[in-house]
Amino acid sequence: MDCTEVLNTLESVIGQSDGFVSLHEPTFAGKEWDYVKECLDTGWVSSVGSYVDRFEEMLAEYTGVKRAIAVVNGTAALHVCLILAGVEPGDEVLLPTLTFVATPNAISYCGAIPHFVDSEEATLGLDPHKLSDYLSEITEVRGHECFNSKTGRRIKSVVPMHTYGHPVDLDPLLEVCERYKLVLIEDAAESLGSYYKGKHTGQWGKLSALSFNGNKVITTGGGGAILTNDEEFGALAKHMTTTAKVPHKWEFRHDMVGYNYRLPNINAALGCAQLEQLPGFLLCKRVLAQRYQQAFADVDGLRFFTESENAMSNYWLNTLLLDEPSSEKRDELLELTNGSGIMTRPCWTLMHKLPMFADCPRMDLSVAENLEKRLINIPSSSSVGGHHV
Repeated sequence: MDCTEVLNTLESVIGQSDGFVSLHEPTFAGKEWDYVKECLDTGWVSSVGSYVDRFEEMLAEYTGVKRAIAVVNGTAALHVCLILAGVEPGDEVLLPTLTFVATPNAISYCGAIPHFVDSEEATLGLDPHKLSDYLSEITEVRGHECFNSKTGRRIKSVVPMHTYGHPVDLDPLLEVCERYKLVLIEDAAESLGSYYKGKHTGQWGKLSALSFNGNKVITTGGGGAILTNDEEFGALAKHMTTTAKVPHKWEFRHDMVGYNYRLPNINAALGCAQLEQLPGFLLCKRVLAQRYQQAFADVDGLRFFTESENAMSNYWLNTLLLDEPSSEKRDELLELTNGSGIMTRPCWTLMHKLPMFADCPRMDLSVAENLEKRLINIPSSSSVGGHHV
């Protein structure tokens, strides 16, 4: 792999820029100013307001779920999903080691133990077939619960993460969940606008979590959401994330341990304006991905990562996958591109390599360890290359 050739190819797609080209930055080209100004003018800026309800309704309609509950960030959303799923202190929760640190963090908030599993190269996400073989060796199903024969702990849930917006192969994973009595919770933080077999991600799990951080496909500044098709879970999630306050005109009564996780109205206003533009954002990102794919088709030593056969990706973060021999030049390429004003970055450090998770249970993680050495993210904003909504 010739690093200079890769840089030139990137520049041919991105075009001329006066400044540093970020990995993913927001586009504000709709009614953001109008909606936020209305919040300021009326004083409705906190966790109650019409934009919160509107944002939740728009999210539910777009993703196809029955309920969406807006919260302060994706980690908070995942934390509440795990609580609602019945994850308790001492339980184990299965998740890919190739994920962002928020996933195991949320599990740890519950007093549960992250149990790391491997990924597959076809999706960059959790490998359901390898997981099935692994669970057949180390678990025992008793009644409606699964137990780790080696640790004696209950394995309650599995949390796949749709890496960079590419959907996990969910059908075989659902079969694994059924066989081993696991609750499926989708970490869909990166996959708003992504579909698996024609159905939006976030609809497959009992509960799912979205993120609207500043670098996501749409942003509310911070922000996240819980998605569910279970009306009872939806009502309980809204109650829990509003400090579990019992409705009353003036009294402060709380009937359970709650969380101050509700999204402020001013952030929801931004989200409503962003959601209105989402189809345009996704179209621009798809065009950009196609241009990258064409441009890198003849570059030796790597390939542009594309969606799998069963999926439609939002291409949140575009990804180059280096060949094995070229992986030795990964850091050289990162140095050259960033030094030339084009932001690129490697994969996250795998979770089992972080000090706070080093002693957690794990299966063979050889595919994820291989991918970690070969992945590079490249600029992915909807406005990259001169494209605009």
